Amino acid sequence: MSFTGEEIAYLRSQPLARLATLGADEQPDAMPVSFEFDGVDFWVGGVGETVLRTRKFRNVAAGRLKVALVVDDMVSFDPFIARGIRVYGDADGPVERVGVVGPGFYLRITPSVSWSWNMAGEPVGENWYEARRATHVRPTRR
Repeated sequence: MSFTGEEIAYLRSQPLARLATLGADEQPDAMPVSFEFDGVDFWVGGVGETVLRTRKFRNVAAGRLKVALVVDDMVSFDPFIARGIRVYGDADGPVERVGVVGPGFYLRITPSVSWSWNMAGEPVGENWYEARRATHVRPTRR
């Protein structure tokens, strides 16, 4: 399984995500980040070498590669309409590339499992939104 067309369109329409990495003290650290989704991987980073000193880059550089990324938004409070995608995966990098915020250093996040909810943007009913779970396998490159 992979992301559906609807999920990919949603990911490409959103400017912000929340990225959680694991610190040396095993404390999760979550930060809002700009991101890019290329259809396979997510990219998070920034311009200049100062991004290499951020906690997220230091955590990955220390070998704590498991990450969580959440992309969500509130369509409406009345009626209540929320939607989003949560991704578990592995990070690697830094990779020097031109990305969403310009040329700089980026972490590549390869998804392994994701959950999406309410891609259609419907109001919540009597029950909370049902999540769609997908397992991701990296495509073989030739």
